[in-house]
Amino acid sequence: MPYKSNITGLLLECIAQSEDGYGIFGGTDELLYGNSAFFNIFGFDDEQALGLTFDQMINHAYKHKRGVNLETDNIEAWLDKASLVRRQLNFRIFEVDLLDGRWLLLSEQLLDTGELLVHSKDITKQKLLESQMQLTMSQLQVLALTDELTQLANRRSFVKSVEAELSRFSRSADSVAMILLDLDFFKTINDTFGHQAGDEVLICVADILRQATRQYDIVGRLGGEEFAIFLGATELKAAIVIAQRIAALFSSTSVQYNGQLISVKGSMGITSCADNVTFEKLYNEADKALYLAKLKGRNRIEVFNHQED
Repeated sequence: MPYKSNITGLLLECIAQSEDGYGIFGGTDELLYGNSAFFNIFGFDDEQALGLTFDQMINHAYKHKRGVNLETDNIEAWLDKASLVRRQLNFRIFEVDLLDGRWLLLSEQLLDTGELLVHSKDITKQKLLESQMQLTMSQLQVLALTDELTQLANRRSFVKSVEAELSRFSRSADSVAMILLDLDFFKTINDTFGHQAGDEVLICVADILRQATRQYDIVGRLGGEEFAIFLGATELKAAIVIAQRIAALFSSTSVQYNGQLISVKGSMGITSCADNVTFEKLYNEADKALYLAKLKGRNRIEVFNHQED
């Protein structure tokens, strides 16, 4: 028996010095035991918390703005909500954050005799790593959907976004439109000035498209020197106005590279329809109009003629 007594004393000493928090609440929810790390959760520096109920300890933390982060303007309502989950299960585990920025993983073990054993472990480093991983995943997702050079939607993202919008517009009678833009003589720019100059032109075009379109329009780079704009709830006349705005910006813009000015020119094809709209239909019609613009001499706007289709 002396051996068992020594082990018990050693265990209590280890708990007292542990960075983990340990607390025991009695059957009427008064604190019977706690170590320093546990007192700290409720904003106590010493054993003054002993004998206090859980509600009294929470009120202390709330009043002194120490320990656990209680995001509420009504502490009584918070305690009422907490009472619905405390002591309802033999075991539960959950996370809490403290006002000093730390995160704790808490577990509650309800004994058959009514006592509640509470254990806390600092998981701040794990939460930071988790946050960094989530940020990395979010950044990777953005990269997967964004054209790296122009920061416009890439082809995959553009198609997906347009299809989602078309699904929404299928429940209305609104017209939608698409503009396809292909830069004229872009290969000549690359051959004459170099690919870096070509990249500067593409970046400039992306800026022009952002400037000329509306906030809710979908703009993407489909690949190479081809760009596309989806215009939701837009009649043909409005789409033509936007295309003309783009053309006007092209005519007044030059890209300066290594002391030389590079003019920006492009051909555009437009289509607009309201019935049986699919991405493929819009793209194919706009592409036919774009081909016609190229055929007629480039640096112009052409509209798909549905009567000739």
